[in-house]
Amino acid sequence: MSDQLFGVHGDALAYRSQRMGILASNIANVDTPNYKARDLSFTDALRAAAGPAGQAATGQSLALTCDQPGQLSSGSGGGAQELYRMPDQPALDGNTVDLERERVRFTENAVSYQTTLSFLNSRIKGINSALTGQ
Repeated sequence: MSDQLFGVHGDALAYRSQRMGILASNIANVDTPNYKARDLSFTDALRAAAGPAGQAATGQSLALTCDQPGQLSSGSGGGAQELYRMPDQPALDGNTVDLERERVRFTENAVSYQTTLSFLNSRIKGINSALTGQ
């Protein structure tokens, strides 16, 4: 029932929340030797959220490709897969966290999270208004 009411936005909120935790962990470990920066595969999350409905609408599965160096490759399996990020310039201590890029990714993700949350809140208010007859 919630899929009919909220669509993919519930899954998007869960994805953004999980990604925020991973990005925060990357930032917290910026000075940890041999720490490898991680992120979630958006391709896998999109594929999982679309599910069979995404294939039925187009008659084919979603196919996203990596066409730029440094993009995350897609994995297989359900849900968003956690992957290691390839650094542009790894540190001498083996740490692959680029603090400035992680901050940008964290901020973008936080804005997307807030946008999705605002949409869901307005949707819930609309449903509540319809149910109470206001």
